[in-house]
Amino acid sequence: MSKVKANDTIQVHYTGKLTNGQVFDSTEERGPLKVTLGQGSLIPGFENGLVDMTLNEKKTITIPKEEAYGEVRKELFQAIKNEELPETIKPEVGMGLVARGQDGSEQQLRVAEVNEDHIVVDANHPLAGHDLVFDLQVVEIE
Repeated sequence: MSKVKANDTIQVHYTGKLTNGQVFDSTEERGPLKVTLGQGSLIPGFENGLVDMTLNEKKTITIPKEEAYGEVRKELFQAIKNEELPETIKPEVGMGLVARGQDGSEQQLRVAEVNEDHIVVDANHPLAGHDLVFDLQVVEIE
Protein backbone atom coordinates (compact mmCIF):
# COMPACT_ATOMS: atom_id res chain seq x y z
CA MET A 1 0.00 0.00 0.00
CA SER A 2 1.41 3.38 -0.95
CA LYS A 3 2.27 5.90 1.71
CA VAL A 4 2.32 9.69 1.55
CA LYS A 5 5.81 10.98 0.86
CA ALA A 6 7.51 14.29 0.11
CA ASN A 7 6.28 16.03 -3.06
CA ASP A 8 3.12 13.87 -3.34
CA THR A 9 -0.15 15.59 -4.24
CA ILE A 10 -2.84 14.40 -1.86
CA GLN A 11 -6.33 15.16 -0.67
CA VAL A 12 -6.91 15.22 3.05
CA HIS A 13 -9.87 15.82 5.31
CA TYR A 14 -8.99 17.53 8.57
CA THR A 15 -10.49 19.13 11.63
CA GLY A 16 -8.24 21.61 13.42
CA LYS A 17 -8.77 22.24 17.14
CA LEU A 18 -7.13 24.05 19.98
CA THR A 19 -5.99 21.84 22.85
CA ASN A 20 -9.19 22.82 24.72
CA GLY A 21 -11.24 21.16 21.94
CA GLN A 22 -12.42 24.38 20.25
CA VAL A 23 -12.64 23.75 16.48
CA PHE A 24 -11.08 26.51 14.36
CA ASP A 25 -11.25 24.90 10.90
CA SER A 26 -12.59 21.80 9.18
CA THR A 27 -12.90 20.46 5.65
CA GLU A 28 -15.96 18.35 6.46
CA GLU A 29 -18.43 20.87 4.98
CA ARG A 30 -16.38 22.03 1.99
CA GLY A 31 -14.56 18.92 0.81
CA PRO A 32 -10.98 17.73 1.25
CA LEU A 33 -7.91 19.94 0.95
CA LYS A 34 -5.84 19.17 -2.14
CA VAL A 35 -2.19 19.98 -1.60
CA THR A 36 1.26 19.09 -2.89
CA LEU A 37 3.71 18.44 -0.08
CA GLY A 38 7.02 20.28 -0.08
CA GLN A 39 5.59 23.50 -1.54
CA GLY A 40 5.62 25.45 1.72
CA SER A 41 1.83 25.88 1.71
CA LEU A 42 1.28 23.96 4.97
CA ILE A 43 2.57 24.59 8.45
CA PRO A 44 5.52 22.24 9.06
CA GLY A 45 3.85 20.13 11.75
CA PHE A 46 0.79 19.50 9.57
CA GLU A 47 2.89 18.41 6.59
CA ASN A 48 5.13 16.21 8.75
CA GLY A 49 2.03 14.55 10.22
CA LEU A 50 0.85 13.52 6.76
CA VAL A 51 4.09 11.79 5.72
CA ASP A 52 3.84 7.99 5.85
CA MET A 53 0.03 7.97 6.13
CA THR A 54 -1.77 5.48 3.88
CA LEU A 55 -4.95 5.93 1.86
CA ASN A 56 -8.03 6.30 4.10
CA GLU A 57 -5.88 6.19 7.24
CA LYS A 58 -7.14 8.36 10.09
CA LYS A 59 -5.01 9.76 12.86
CA THR A 60 -4.84 12.63 15.32
CA ILE A 61 -1.70 14.72 15.65
CA THR A 62 -0.73 17.44 18.10
CA ILE A 63 1.44 20.19 16.65
CA PRO A 64 3.46 22.29 19.07
CA LYS A 65 3.22 26.03 18.43
CA GLU A 66 6.85 26.04 17.25
CA GLU A 67 5.83 23.82 14.28
CA ALA A 68 2.62 25.80 13.70
CA TYR A 69 2.40 29.61 13.90
CA GLY A 70 5.04 30.19 16.56
CA GLU A 71 4.94 32.25 19.71
CA VAL A 72 3.00 35.50 19.99
CA ARG A 73 5.51 38.19 19.04
CA LYS A 74 5.22 41.43 21.02
CA GLU A 75 6.82 43.44 18.20
CA LEU A 76 3.78 42.68 16.01
CA PHE A 77 1.53 44.82 18.24
CA GLN A 78 1.24 48.47 17.21
CA ALA A 79 -0.66 51.48 18.55
CA ILE A 80 -2.63 53.52 16.00
CA LYS A 81 -4.10 56.89 16.86
CA ASN A 82 -7.84 57.21 16.30
CA GLU A 83 -7.35 60.07 13.83
CA GLU A 84 -5.36 57.71 11.58
CA LEU A 85 -8.36 55.37 11.25
CA PRO A 86 -11.03 55.79 8.58
CA GLU A 87 -14.04 57.64 10.03
CA THR A 88 -16.34 54.78 9.01
CA ILE A 89 -14.62 52.30 11.36
CA LYS A 90 -15.85 51.82 14.91
CA PRO A 91 -13.12 49.52 16.28
CA GLU A 92 -13.98 46.69 18.65
CA VAL A 93 -11.66 44.16 20.30
CA GLY A 94 -11.34 41.11 18.02
CA MET A 95 -12.33 43.01 14.87
CA GLY A 96 -10.29 42.17 11.80
CA LEU A 97 -8.65 44.96 9.82
CA VAL A 98 -6.56 45.03 6.66
CA ALA A 99 -3.57 47.36 6.30
CA ARG A 100 -2.43 48.17 2.78
CA GLY A 101 1.23 48.96 2.15
CA GLN A 102 2.43 51.50 -0.38
CA ASP A 103 3.33 48.60 -2.67
CA GLY A 104 -0.28 47.35 -2.59
CA SER A 105 0.46 44.43 -0.27
CA GLU A 106 -2.12 43.60 2.40
CA GLN A 107 -1.58 42.60 6.01
CA GLN A 108 -4.27 41.08 8.20
CA LEU A 109 -4.58 42.72 11.63
CA ARG A 110 -6.77 42.15 14.66
CA VAL A 111 -7.83 44.84 17.11
CA ALA A 112 -6.31 43.86 20.47
CA GLU A 113 -7.24 46.95 22.51
CA VAL A 114 -9.54 49.94 22.15
CA ASN A 115 -8.52 53.03 24.13
CA GLU A 116 -9.90 56.56 24.26
CA ASP A 117 -7.34 58.03 21.83
CA HIS A 118 -5.87 54.97 20.09
CA ILE A 119 -6.25 51.30 19.32
CA VAL A 120 -3.67 48.53 19.49
CA VAL A 121 -3.56 46.16 16.52
CA ASP A 122 -2.02 42.69 16.48
CA ALA A 123 -0.37 41.36 13.30
CA ASN A 124 0.30 37.89 14.75
CA HIS A 125 -1.51 34.99 13.13
CA PRO A 126 -4.68 34.32 15.16
CA LEU A 127 -3.36 30.85 16.07
CA ALA A 128 0.09 32.06 17.17
CA GLY A 129 0.94 30.91 20.67
CA HIS A 130 -1.27 27.81 20.48
CA ASP A 131 -0.49 24.13 20.19
CA LEU A 132 -2.86 22.67 17.58
CA VAL A 133 -4.62 19.31 17.30
CA PHE A 134 -5.63 17.94 13.90
CA ASP A 135 -7.78 14.93 13.06
CA LEU A 136 -6.51 13.80 9.64
CA GLN A 137 -7.77 11.40 6.98
CA VAL A 138 -5.97 10.96 3.67
CA VAL A 139 -8.64 10.41 0.99
CA GLU A 140 -6.49 10.47 -2.14
CA ILE A 141 -2.82 10.05 -3.05
CA GLU A 142 -2.10 11.09 -6.64
